[in-house]
Amino acid sequence: MPFANSTYTDIITTTIESRTRELADNFTNNNALLRKVKSRGNVKPFGGGNLIIQELAYTDATTINANSYSGYEILNIAPNSPISAAQFSIAQYYAAVSMSGLETLQNSGREAFIDLMEGRISISEGQLMNRLDYDLYQDGTGNGGKNVVGLALAVPDAPTTGTYGGINRANYAFWRPVAYSGVTNGGAAVTAANIQAYMTSLAIQLVRGSDMPDLGIADNTYYGFYVNSLQAIQRITDESGTAGAGFPSLKFYGGGMAMDIVLGGGVSGAVSSTQSTSGATSAHLWMLNTKYIFLRPHRDRNFVPIGGERQSVNQDAVVKLFGWAGNLTCSASRQQGVLIA
Repeated sequence: MPFANSTYTDIITTTIESRTRELADNFTNNNALLRKVKSRGNVKPFGGGNLIIQELAYTDATTINANSYSGYEILNIAPNSPISAAQFSIAQYYAAVSMSGLETLQNSGREAFIDLMEGRISISEGQLMNRLDYDLYQDGTGNGGKNVVGLALAVPDAPTTGTYGGINRANYAFWRPVAYSGVTNGGAAVTAANIQAYMTSLAIQLVRGSDMPDLGIADNTYYGFYVNSLQAIQRITDESGTAGAGFPSLKFYGGGMAMDIVLGGGVSGAVSSTQSTSGATSAHLWMLNTKYIFLRPHRDRNFVPIGGERQSVNQDAVVKLFGWAGNLTCSASRQQGVLIA
């Protein structure tokens, strides 16, 4: 049976196409980490292939040839400067917008139909962004391993084991982030009284000359601890950058750096195992050097319509899909850290 009013299928298509041009920007602005990555120019689309390749350079202590010398001494010219790459799968996401023939007839006025359609598109967009935001804190194993690889694997609680980007961390120390446990490393659980000392202890392990973390993302608990630790000197707020975009943000001055500390939770709280809410994992504060973190969308699937309308052969309804494909990548794991309980 044909759709009750085929004229409106064109409106659905053109409206989605118009809105999805803005959806990619809304997505990066919806997440503090992605907003920071975007401001660095680290949203780098890729064009094809079965994997996303992220180039990286590292130091192999066994091949270093830099040294002092005297006169005619024989110099070590063995090859150095190992260059390799991490590899990431292409994660695909979608959301659907549907309209039945009856709904089209009931909203037959053009303006009424557009209002209904745009409302549904807006809901689908929000659901898709929330799902991606949720997965950015996970390890990529959810939904049968089809999700993006998030912070739980990029900067895990146990950084000396596991494989990330195709590189086994048990074998390569350069690929291990730094995890600082309040109980294990600091001697006591994280509280408002000690969180600044713990943050400093973690931060100084992530400094390499002028290269240092620029973004901290905390769950509700650790963000609250940090806020309370500043009460005696009032809150040191940042009215630009992530804070200016609506993210509750404070400054951290420690380990020779100034870093934005943003709230990764809020009304949704910690990440829910049911995937109904997004937010930073409970009792976590990540310290990230976003110079080495990249959002890699496919240039042809960056919140765009997927194909044409899907119309059932035995239903008076039409469905339109839009989607995203890509992953979050990192080229220097050793420059990332996390504070845990």
